[in-house]
Amino acid sequence: MLRYWTAGESHGKALIALLDGFPAGVTIDEEPINVELRRRQGGYGRGGRQRIETDTVDVRTGVWHGVTLGSPIALEVVNRDYKLERLEDLPRPRPGHGDLTGAVKYLGSIRGVLERASARETAVRVAAGALCKQLLAPFGITVFGFVAEVGDEKIDPVAGTLVELKAIRDQSELYGLNLQRDDAIKELIDRVGKEGDTLGGVVEVQVHGLPFGLGTHAQWDRKLDGRLAQAVMAVQAIKGVEIGLGFEAARRRGSQVHDPIHYDESKKRTQTLGYERPTNNAGGLEAGMTNGQTLVIRAAKKPISTLRKPLASINLDTKEAEGASYERSDVCAISAASVIVENVVAIEIAAALVDKFGGDSLQEMQARYKLFLEMAAER
Repeated sequence: MLRYWTAGESHGKALIALLDGFPAGVTIDEEPINVELRRRQGGYGRGGRQRIETDTVDVRTGVWHGVTLGSPIALEVVNRDYKLERLEDLPRPRPGHGDLTGAVKYLGSIRGVLERASARETAVRVAAGALCKQLLAPFGITVFGFVAEVGDEKIDPVAGTLVELKAIRDQSELYGLNLQRDDAIKELIDRVGKEGDTLGGVVEVQVHGLPFGLGTHAQWDRKLDGRLAQAVMAVQAIKGVEIGLGFEAARRRGSQVHDPIHYDESKKRTQTLGYERPTNNAGGLEAGMTNGQTLVIRAAKKPISTLRKPLASINLDTKEAEGASYERSDVCAISAASVIVENVVAIEIAAALVDKFGGDSLQEMQARYKLFLEMAAER
């Protein structure tokens, strides 16, 4: 079982991710992890914290001569803006954050909640996901995320191969797939920021090259769509998740939703086993299992809760009405959200791959993967 935990506070000394069950024999390159950390800090509409931090990963355990050992892997991202012990508590809870709820639940301070609830924690989730991508790569599995909407503005993607679309995304300040939309949406973000307000949006993640059979129908908590939904919903500020057509499927008739099945004998030795479909409305998942098609998952991110033009709140000591407290924040972090969601999806796909093909070593997994494709092709 591949699983992970994180630790650390927003302004604490460091953030830590601990991965257990990561297979032995995977050659690790830190630079692709650092690339993902830099992407997480980028995107138009970010705030001052991103100019302070320059996130890099330190792989502390579980690796020898650049190759994983099969023992737990500890990843560390140091906070250059460490100042937790010098910070005061917030007197007024911010609507949309966990300030009030957490302070009441733990009978303590707002600061004690917000430091851990902060999206700063996602830095090490991104690091863990980028590490897991290095396990997925030998199996030809690619995880690709991008921004699909900012506020009420859609970014309709241009046509292109996966390589071409990745190049477009990496040129875009919004991490979208249509560079012609960037200027208008940047103007929207600027306008909203001047008004003291914030913006959310929608991100999409696609997973290409998946085999049949990751996940299972057998138990509710092992269905891959359920595991993915939990992982994505657990990202700060995500308020909705859909797979494939998602909510649109509820508005259509069955004949307009379900994907017909065809067979091409010449492709029986490929990852799809020759089974082809003209549509992918299911988003690559049926009955909690991958079906050989591209996995498509989208997430809706609410606008950032910290507003320079604060909403109404109360002083927790006096219970008098006052404006909410303000902590340094972004206007729009949807670009960062696309990176975070991409990488938490990568973790769940890697975990499902380990579940299916064993997790002691990469070599054994590859042998089992090859055997499975051979057996499935002849069934």
